[in-house]
Amino acid sequence: MNVLSIQSHVAYGHVGNASAVFPMQRLGVEVWPIHTVQFSNHTGYGSWKGRVFDGPAIEELLDGIADRGVLERCNGVLSGYMGSADIGNAILSAVGRVRALNPDALYCCDPVIGDVGRGIFVRPGIPEFMRDQAVQAADIVTPNQFELDFLSGRTTGTLNEVKQAVSEVQALGPKAVLVTSVETRETPSDAVDLIAGEAGRFWRVRTPKLGVSVNGAGDAIAALFFVHYARSRSAAKALAEASASVYGLLKRTEEAGSREILTIAAQDEFVSPTYRFNTEEV
Repeated sequence: MNVLSIQSHVAYGHVGNASAVFPMQRLGVEVWPIHTVQFSNHTGYGSWKGRVFDGPAIEELLDGIADRGVLERCNGVLSGYMGSADIGNAILSAVGRVRALNPDALYCCDPVIGDVGRGIFVRPGIPEFMRDQAVQAADIVTPNQFELDFLSGRTTGTLNEVKQAVSEVQALGPKAVLVTSVETRETPSDAVDLIAGEAGRFWRVRTPKLGVSVNGAGDAIAALFFVHYARSRSAAKALAEASASVYGLLKRTEEAGSREILTIAAQDEFVSPTYRFNTEEV
């Protein structure tokens, strides 16, 4: 399996491609990473060095890959944080080029827009680009609950409202939707839910709530869900595997008291998760 991963990248720590690439490689996937930005560290530190690349830079790198005659062997495209609509257009162009050579290739879009408590934190125009173009082109999307509300135009306070919102997003185009960081009236205060929807059916995994808040977890779970879905073509199976791995990863990170997610130290969680949770149809 070959995946083209177009995301941000940091030299220190694990967000964007620095969080998504290695878990996929650990699962035996050949990853072709293209970085939309290259920073010294994630912006949560308050200061960083580096630069943002533009759309033509991404297209130039894709041209180079195509020159190797291997683009038709690409099985999927994964995208995350988009610094501008210009970069978004380059990503959708890449998806189109890959699909033209391999119609079975999947596109997984992690629609990074914002989060509960922080609101929208991307540049103006990006949320609308995600909703009106990127999500519509995707086979799989992996929003958090805040992003699900934005994409669907709904407010989700109950499980049924989450299911309705997932159906609204699927009506835009994606076959499978994974919603992370779900907290509804039915969610116990010491737990967090993940909901996956596909073909009119919905599944939930409930995990204990951890006292850790680190950057990069969403990037990792999007990558893991994408790989497991591509292999099994089952949202339920992909949900079970991805949730187990990321919970183990975050549990190890919490125990270590680390500010950065322990992508390397906890790498066995990607192939042999320590914890398993019930996947129930809801």
